Amino acid sequence: MALSLGMVTTDSTDPRPLAQWWADRFGGQIVSDHDGWFVIVKIPNLTLGFQKVDDPTPGKNRIHLDLHVDTDLDQAVQDLVDAGATLVGDRGDESFRWITLADPQGNQFCVAGGE
Repeated sequence: MALSLGMVTTDSTDPRPLAQWWADRFGGQIVSDHDGWFVIVKIPNLTLGFQKVDDPTPGKNRIHLDLHVDTDLDQAVQDLVDAGATLVGDRGDESFRWITLADPQGNQFCVAGGE
């Protein structure tokens, strides 16, 4: 049996604005809306899904996105914060540093630079 990744899906009480936020960050686009209960975003080499749930799992998400930037990490983080992300923590040390953020609905993700 061979598996391949079909989509990374995030639970949300309001999927449409969250899907648009992530589409804007990646330069992707919403390709399917399904009446707001399941929204699909296409970005290069990946599909993101956002599904409506009445009660998302509380606490820290158990799976998250690790993003990479090939520009200034601090500026990239500031751009994400300016767009509505929340700073959770600055991690690592001088040999490898990453920043944990949360999207506008509280889903955590990490961003690392290209050192």
